[in-house]
Amino acid sequence: MGRKVLVLGEVRDATLRNVSFEAIAAGKTIAEGGEVVALLVGDTVASLGAELVHYGADRVITVEDPKLTTYTPDGYSQAVLSVIQEESPEGIVFGHTALGKDLSPKIAAKLGSGLVSDATAIEVTGGNVVFTRPIYSGKAFEKKIVTDGVIFATIRPNNIPSLDKDDSRSGDVTSHSVEIKDLRTIVKEVVRKASEGVDLSEAKVVIAGGRGVKSEDGFQPLNELAEVLGGAVGASRGACDAEYCDYSLQIGQTGKVVTPDLYIACGISGAIQHLAGMSNSKVIVAINKDPEANIFKVADYGIVGDLFEVIPLLTEEFKKLKVHA
Repeated sequence: MGRKVLVLGEVRDATLRNVSFEAIAAGKTIAEGGEVVALLVGDTVASLGAELVHYGADRVITVEDPKLTTYTPDGYSQAVLSVIQEESPEGIVFGHTALGKDLSPKIAAKLGSGLVSDATAIEVTGGNVVFTRPIYSGKAFEKKIVTDGVIFATIRPNNIPSLDKDDSRSGDVTSHSVEIKDLRTIVKEVVRKASEGVDLSEAKVVIAGGRGVKSEDGFQPLNELAEVLGGAVGASRGACDAEYCDYSLQIGQTGKVVTPDLYIACGISGAIQHLAGMSNSKVIVAINKDPEANIFKVADYGIVGDLFEVIPLLTEEFKKLKVHA
């Protein structure tokens, strides 16, 4: 009954992103005892193959070319489609990341295949692989099955747990040669915002600030709390529009979607567009001076108070807990 499933591993700054390991776990479920083949695309990525095997891949295929150093949709699609043609997988899994969201529709269109995007859970019922995905900005969920052709899906980071790492697992890491040609997009330079700490989309703890932080300096207490908790700092669109922080921190319908274990909303009213980006967090804590703020309707715990008084107190308490831990 087993299926062959191809999983795309994502590399950033010469390291594998966590969503790569979660995609392997998703691939295992879809494979139903079949083979999970991981794919790595880039300039020099072969050395990362063994780690994918340790997290559950049966073997790894690499496509290396200097033209693939930086992601471009036409370069990566040539690499991925060539491997798909050779391997003929019955299932394909990408992460629902910036790269995955851009590349997966292009691949699906080339294959003439359907695509289940942004899956948050996968189960096998009655012989069907059933995907759960949020709709209506996270206010409802739908279940989908693929009735014909390749089972192609993207998975939301931080939702499907990766398998335990097993350093004793072994599997082949082989290279696949593809001539990358006729690129319509050439990336001359990548200018990154200087960001430190944890990747917002993969963080287990997110401290988010809204208009209530009042200024750019108002994010400083949030940064200190995030540092103590090993988390990342995010923001509502209101805070970004007010130029308190960069738009790269925006969480919401038009920003990033995050699903951390702990989400602390500071001075955020809870507009529906923001809730779409964080309402599936496992535990939500809201801090707001307005007891009627909409954010309290989705929060597991609420603190009515001034965030500039509450956050420093929380930071000190967490510091004490870490000392005694």
